[in-house]
Amino acid sequence: MILAIANQKGGVGKTTTAINLAASLALQKRKTLLIDMDPQANSTLSFVQHEQIKASLYEALVDPHFPIQDAISTTAMSYLDLIPSRISLAKLESKLLGEIDGQYRLKDRISSLLPKYPYIVIDTPPTLGLITVNALVAATHLLIPVQSSYFALEGTDDLLETFRQVKARLNPNLKLLGLVITLHDRRTTLSQDTIHRIRQDFGEKVFQTVISKSVRLEESPAYKESIFTYAPKSSGAAEYERLCKEVLSRE
Repeated sequence: MILAIANQKGGVGKTTTAINLAASLALQKRKTLLIDMDPQANSTLSFVQHEQIKASLYEALVDPHFPIQDAISTTAMSYLDLIPSRISLAKLESKLLGEIDGQYRLKDRISSLLPKYPYIVIDTPPTLGLITVNALVAATHLLIPVQSSYFALEGTDDLLETFRQVKARLNPNLKLLGLVITLHDRRTTLSQDTIHRIRQDFGEKVFQTVISKSVRLEESPAYKESIFTYAPKSSGAAEYERLCKEVLSRE
């Protein structure tokens, strides 16, 4: 499974979901590769220090002769590896624009890694540009985090249209795995109403697991940890473990 986690709306828990879903897969002893395609590199910094990065995704995608294996960093988790990002990745779109294989660059480069990593999780930037399209072309499945808020579905139509176009023209095997509701505040009626509206619009495509707002989830990246090592008994850890099981059941 190659799972792209995407939503062009920022602040919806996309990176938190990528980090903790990848970590949960690793805890189940499933060899997993986390690919950070966001120039902000938040997924990267949740597992490694800047000075530990010898090479990044940018070099692997821009230079066809660069061995992608050299961009892989190990993490503190036995079954989880990482292809890190740097701010230089922001230059990728201008580098690939006009290239005949520009939309397929990630897919082509990671093809040699598939025998080693049965699970690949891709964190994408909050845009619908060429970087995100690369992730969708390489992926087998798309997961969309949707914030539990009044403006939750703002922009989702644009993402789904991009999904349909990529599926029709570039990656016919791409499947919509589902939408996961994030940053849910159980105390408010508005959040409950939002969940009802999302389930009404998307039905069975919405995961049963809901990710609640959590101080622990917000804190864990600052300590270079997933929620499972930072606060293993927290509600956030339990929710991401349930989400992982749901993802595997839909595979």
